Amino acid sequence: MTTYSELVTQIREYTETDSNVLTTTIINDMIEHAEMRLYRELDLDAYKKNATASLTSGTPFVTLPGSIPTNFSAIRFVTIYSPSGSLGGLTDSERRILRKKDVSYLSEYWPNRTTTGIPKYYANYDEDSILIAPTPNAAYTIDLEYSALPTGLSSSNTTTWISNNAPTALLYACLLEAFKFLKGPADMLATYTAAYTNAVKTLATEQMGQKRREDYRDGVIRLPIPSENP
Repeated sequence: MTTYSELVTQIREYTETDSNVLTTTIINDMIEHAEMRLYRELDLDAYKKNATASLTSGTPFVTLPGSIPTNFSAIRFVTIYSPSGSLGGLTDSERRILRKKDVSYLSEYWPNRTTTGIPKYYANYDEDSILIAPTPNAAYTIDLEYSALPTGLSSSNTTTWISNNAPTALLYACLLEAFKFLKGPADMLATYTAAYTNAVKTLATEQMGQKRREDYRDGVIRLPIPSENP
């Protein structure tokens, strides 16, 4: 576990510099860049979010609900359901998964957007809305599972999931940014690159491998162990 202030101290100690060289502003930029690198290289459950909204009958466009437009990264999947009783062809709480398509496909599949039906597809339309087809024939509830940009580490947000659970990966990601800024020795940059790669690999094995497996269904992960012939 690493707090914001501890990480700042570690960066300066590892690089043997002080606040005159690595100012708070510069370090904050480095931490932000390191966090975004980790976010885009790893698909962590900690980044998964959920939001719901009510569809409007006869309206094919849906504005991403809640805080999605400000922290939205990518939709994981979309479902619709009847929130109470039978509605528009769906029974009470019955869910339908919408399949993702391109806007051009939806335009060909459902060319007359004034015609309504039970939605079957969705497409990313712009940065804060999606297009669904058929145009909804009732006020279904839409449920979006998405990946959200994390709130970054800062003096006002002193810990994050990454700083608590993967401090080594975060530190090495920050040191890569620091040594590029300081134009440090190539051998040190190579050392921290290898250390970062190893930290990310082990984190991915845990979070994207072991965490999404189960012994009953998948069996215990087995690693080959070299041995000499008798």
